[in-house]
Amino acid sequence: MLFADSGLSDAQISVLLAIWSLTAVVFEVPSGALADRFSRRGSLVVAGALQATGYAAWVLFPSFWGFAAGFVLWGLGGTLTSGAFEALLYDGLAANGDEDQYGRLNARVDTIELIAQVPVAVVATALFSFGGYELAGWMSVAMCLGSSVIALRFPEPERDSEDDEEPGYFATLKAGLRASIPIKRAVLAVALVYALDAFEEYFTLLAQDWDVPTVWVPLATIGVPLMGAAGASLGGRLPFRGWVLFASGTLLIVAAWLAVPPAIVLLGLFYGLYRFVLVHVETELQHRIESDARATVTSVAAIGSEFVAFAVYGLWVLGSAVAIGVLVLVVALVIWRR
Repeated sequence: MLFADSGLSDAQISVLLAIWSLTAVVFEVPSGALADRFSRRGSLVVAGALQATGYAAWVLFPSFWGFAAGFVLWGLGGTLTSGAFEALLYDGLAANGDEDQYGRLNARVDTIELIAQVPVAVVATALFSFGGYELAGWMSVAMCLGSSVIALRFPEPERDSEDDEEPGYFATLKAGLRASIPIKRAVLAVALVYALDAFEEYFTLLAQDWDVPTVWVPLATIGVPLMGAAGASLGGRLPFRGWVLFASGTLLIVAAWLAVPPAIVLLGLFYGLYRFVLVHVETELQHRIESDARATVTSVAAIGSEFVAFAVYGLWVLGSAVAIGVLVLVVALVIWRR
């Protein structure tokens, strides 16, 4: 909404999101190797600071190029988080022999992340009412810096090495890429499914297009992350079913066709089913990784998702949510055949 209210067109907004993804394409795998070689906890700390700087750029320079700079900084922070967090979580459990609990704990993390959007939506409404985008932006900066402080307290288990000398950065990068090949089907599944989450960036624009007043958009869409949280929670408890993602795509197409405020309910159902599937494919990938370069392998899947995300951005410009719903159906058919 910030971009649209600053005078940017749908095409310009999609270009900004493409810049975000392009940053990830360039730095995703190298940042994963850095996390594997040096410190996954340190990667999370730096990531929060970079994202905070990106939000500051949006507030100080609310133009296309200011937004572009912010997305580059956010993209860099995102690449440092992607892979590093999953590896830190999985190896922390494995250090105690509890790696079989990863799926349920990962689902719980996703659930908390999505539920947190509810109070954030309420706060965002209040901040926007009192201080507009500027106040909300500076609060976002503070929250990102706070995440870096919290990350400093995360425990990081020591990683055993067969050699006395630690492998170098390029050796770690090569090992991670090599380890991705035997499990390419699991890597592809994560890449395809995770890419669909790029559509989340358009939820608020959808609400506006469906005649919801700007000031009420955060509250009108508050149920969407709640449904996502419910789906993620069930993803850690119920077995995977291929038809679930197909059903979610169908719901999205129906919601986009209706294009009225009540269709936000269908949007929430779509997101809940989607998050259910995402938890399963992410968990399967972590269980399949046998290399110490866990963050690098996870980043390989993430970089694949960025390429598919370009299709999401393009489809939004060309055909809006209906076209993206069709893409979800295509991905669902691929996952179903796994």
